[in-house]
Order: sequence, then C-alpha cells, then structure tokens
Amino acid sequence: MKKIVLILCYSVIVRNFLNIIVGVKFSKSSFLKQEKQFILIANHNSHLDAMSIMASLPKSMIHKVKPVAAQDHFGKTKWQTWLSNYFINALLIQRKSDKDNPENDPIFKMNKALKEGFSLIIFPEGTRGEPNLPKEFKAGVALVLIENPHIPYVPIYLKSMGKAMPKGDNLIVPHESAIVYGTPVKISSDNVTAILKQMKQEIEDLNTRNT
Repeated sequence: MKKIVLILCYSVIVRNFLNIIVGVKFSKSSFLKQEKQFILIANHNSHLDAMSIMASLPKSMIHKVKPVAAQDHFGKTKWQTWLSNYFINALLIQRKSDKDNPENDPIFKMNKALKEGFSLIIFPEGTRGEPNLPKEFKAGVALVLIENPHIPYVPIYLKSMGKAMPKGDNLIVPHESAIVYGTPVKISSDNVTAILKQMKQEIEDLNTRNT
C-alpha cells in the first residue's frame, strides 16, 4: 500500500503541481534505471528540494529511494515521524554522531538503509542555505560512500528552489526552477576532503552549464 501511495503522490500529484503551478522543469532521470542503487546529492535551499527530487524519479523507483532528513525537525513527535516515514519515505537521522548508541548513529543508519537495498537522497550541506551561496559539505556522505564504494553517487543541481519556497517561509510561490541531473560517479579515493571537493565541483559545474 505504501508503495502505491508514494508513486501516486510523487509521480502524479507532486510532479504535476511542481511543473504546472510552481514552474519546475524536470530533466530526464530514466538513466537511473540502469543503476541497482545510488546516492543522489544536491544543493539545499528549500523544503521543496527533497519532494522535487522524489517527483523527478522514474515512478518504478520512488518507493526504493529514501531522502535523509533531520529527526529533530521531521520527527519531533510520533505523528510527525509516521507522516515522514509514510508519505516522504524519509530516513530520519540525528544531526550528530552517537558513539554511545551505535544504532542511532547517522552513518550506521544510512549504511543500514543501503544494505537493505534502498537508495538515498543526501544534501551534503546538512541544512538549507541561501540561494546561490553554497555552504561547505559535511563529511557524512563521503564516509558512507567510502564504506560502499560499489554504489555511485549522482550530482544534482536544484535551480531556484529557494526562491519558489524561501527558507523561513512556508508559502510556495510560482518561480521558474529546475532539477538538473549529472551522471553517476563511483569514488576512486578514500580521502574525505577530496571526495567532498569533487562533489561540490560537479554540482557547481551543473549550475554553470545550465545558467
């Protein structure tokens, strides 16, 4: 039932709303069908970001992709946790590592989801920034990839999402926006700094090529 709900929600309702009402343009994502698993990484300026990426996916894959989200924001109550899990398919994690409780550690939870066969959506900036002002990438996504080098990451540039739904504003306004996919990449290094630098450059390159 959850699979059907997610497919209808994102491939029909959310996608059409974003495209027709908000003005979001979706680039082709059918190439993802060739990948068994992947980690989607993107810049982060709006609460529309995760929903927009979910709506851009091939509908047959939507239920197998989990957006990684902060538990202290999207899981404050049991009801909110249920909504996030059922309608967003979110993987709720703590913002910081938890050495005393390994099973609550964010890296552990992301690795566990990958071992269960899910793909992930990760925003390496960790929190929403200001449009066109990218923040430094946090190490988590690189650490997950180092432990799962067989899984490629796919860079995504989200254009003008922060203007369609600005940070601190719950109002969605029409604004020409876009989701631009890059190509799948497998890491060739176990150096966290080098991996994050490459990711950031690839997202910036997508921005440059589509402005």
